[in-house]
Amino acid sequence: MVIIMSAINIKTLARENVLKFLKSFDTVLTDCDGVLWMHMTPLPNSSDVMNLFRKFGKRVFYVTNNSTKTRDDLVEKCKALKFQANKEDILCTANLSACYLQSLGFCKKTYIIGSEAIARELEQVGISYYGIGPDTINQNNPYSVFKKDPEVAAVIVGFDEHFSYPKMVKAATYLNDANVHFIGTNTDERFPVSSDVVIPGTGSLVRCIESCSERKAVIMGKPDKYMAKMLMERSNIDPQRTLMIGDRCNTDILFGTRCGFITLLVLTGVTALSDVERWKQSEQQEERDLVPNYYIDALGDLLPYLKELESEIS
Repeated sequence: MVIIMSAINIKTLARENVLKFLKSFDTVLTDCDGVLWMHMTPLPNSSDVMNLFRKFGKRVFYVTNNSTKTRDDLVEKCKALKFQANKEDILCTANLSACYLQSLGFCKKTYIIGSEAIARELEQVGISYYGIGPDTINQNNPYSVFKKDPEVAAVIVGFDEHFSYPKMVKAATYLNDANVHFIGTNTDERFPVSSDVVIPGTGSLVRCIESCSERKAVIMGKPDKYMAKMLMERSNIDPQRTLMIGDRCNTDILFGTRCGFITLLVLTGVTALSDVERWKQSEQQEERDLVPNYYIDALGDLLPYLKELESEIS
């Protein structure tokens, strides 16, 4: 039997029901790319919406799978694009990777396939590393065995534009030791950059290393629950009164579903409404879990309702 799941278009609700929805949560979690901004361009009225949430006393957290930015980088970006934020409001996978190792009492070295952001976050908790930047094939002996660093006891895989065969060799070789920790920042398959060119995401790199190492990574980002675990530990949020906003159902919305959050899909990023309509009709539980509670064309479309709520409160 096909089970029809909910996916309510907020703009079709009566105004009083929209206001009721806005009063149904105390905490707002929001993805960033595709929801709040595209690169360095804020999406229309998105900062006004987020700042009004904060003005109404709601706790606001920016939760991103992007491993190329530190928390400090993201605070600066928020400020530049007129989003109110401080360091404690940011959960990003570069920082979570460092936090995870720190929680294990890790004091050895990490091999990184990834960006400078991961390295800077590791530095802040006193963990040494190597691997950042290009690692090209030695044409004279491309398959030579490299000398392992005996201090390496963890491998982190994030987004790396210098991803290469030598990096695969090193990661898989370190991970051949079952005692070496394996961390993946996220599983996003591709980026919503262009309709003409496919830009592989971190998930493609993580799966590659999982395949050649015959290991499964511990994932820091959405939809896995480590990010929620850290949020609960730091801020003691109530899942039933928490709203998760995202543009990608297989990360943002699935994360919200798994954690018991209210979910809101915006159609300014990866997932199309046609995808949601297909999942609504599915008999597969894993697809039904991708269906949001609510959807809206763009986050900025909430602004008129929030202004009405503001006048009601005033």
